[in-house]
Amino acid sequence: MKKFALSLFLLTSSAFLAACGSDEPASGGSADGVEEMTIKFSHVVAENTPKHQGALAMKEYIEKESDGKIEVEIYPNSSLFGDQDEYQNLVANNVQFIAPDLSKFVGNNPQFNVPSLPFMFDNDDEAIAFWDGEKGTEILESLQDDGVLGLKMWPNGGKHLTNNKLPIDSPDDLDGLKFRTQGGQVLEAVYSTLGAGSESIPFSELYTALDQGVVDGQENTFSNIESKKFDEVQKYMTVMNHTRVDYAIFTNTKFWEGMNEETKAIVEAGVEEGTKVAREEAISLNEKAYDLIKERGETEITELTPEQVEEFKKTLEPIYDEFEEEIGADVYEAARAAAGQ
Repeated sequence: MKKFALSLFLLTSSAFLAACGSDEPASGGSADGVEEMTIKFSHVVAENTPKHQGALAMKEYIEKESDGKIEVEIYPNSSLFGDQDEYQNLVANNVQFIAPDLSKFVGNNPQFNVPSLPFMFDNDDEAIAFWDGEKGTEILESLQDDGVLGLKMWPNGGKHLTNNKLPIDSPDDLDGLKFRTQGGQVLEAVYSTLGAGSESIPFSELYTALDQGVVDGQENTFSNIESKKFDEVQKYMTVMNHTRVDYAIFTNTKFWEGMNEETKAIVEAGVEEGTKVAREEAISLNEKAYDLIKERGETEITELTPEQVEEFKKTLEPIYDEFEEEIGADVYEAARAAAGQ
């Protein structure tokens, strides 16, 4: 009887402890109330950019609404992780948020090439409409096998060419030049079609590469060109809007799913606030940056006429046929619908 009673006691105790443990959230925090935690957000661009302003808005919202229980640490300018290693560290949950250029993921999914499709979107609103839509959301969520979830697209804007060799106003002018690009199959095809070479160089190393002549030029938004002072080491700039820099905010799925409901609600709302600010700032900061570049007068600026733009479009049109199967006709259709084509 004593052995039976002892066995019954141990069995009951084990069941009780198991039941208690099942309510513990994966993050290790309390089941109720906002959890105390530190969230790290790493990105590669300067502070005076739409991305950093969005990150600051996200930080301020989360810290305020959590009464300081959640601390958000932002690391700009590749100060924590750079282009080469931020994704791996997100997978490892060494950082909880990154906001990379979407072209960085073309090796994972070729549909991330959409911002590189030449002259697809005329402005931020068209690009946002695509990435907020069903097909864009599907692409952002396509990395979950790696433990990574794309949440919201943060625009940076249309890209423009800078170089150290000559003013560019026609496709033939790029023949023989070498440009730094963000990488990807479509961007490589864009430059090879124009007779130019392309090389992927980390953003944090680009100023030095331009200064030392490793490449002749690069493509980027006004805000990135101005904030990194690329005009100091580039003689010519062509306003083109031929491809785009679009970011998205990505998180680690284990972290994201491990928060309790109250904590996650605050973080989700913080992401929405950051998205709102990043999208608002993209237009105004690019306009201010372009004005500053013109005021500094370090680089000669060429603004293409509509006829010159059409010449570039016609030259690059075959790229759409080349990549339709790889990217998907359904993606093309959704992108064109968002662009009102």
